[in-house]
Amino acid sequence: MARDWQEVDGALYKKFEFRNFAEAFAFMTKVAAVAELQNHHPDWSNSWNIVEISLCSHDKGTITQRDHELANAIDELFA
Repeated sequence: MARDWQEVDGALYKKFEFRNFAEAFAFMTKVAAVAELQNHHPDWSNSWNIVEISLCSHDKGTITQRDHELANAIDELFA
């Protein structure tokens, strides 16, 4: 499993914290670009400096390798 992701309600979940809203939004923009390339889109939310992401392959009804690959890519963007 990717670093620090937890399985919550049948999805990979991770909370990311930033210094401010601009950093959080910039991160989401980068994640969106990677998600488009992978054609695999996260369920997520943003509140000021917090971004919460859940990954689940809805077509399979479970966590798949695609979720782990996107989680790893997201971790690389955050690093």
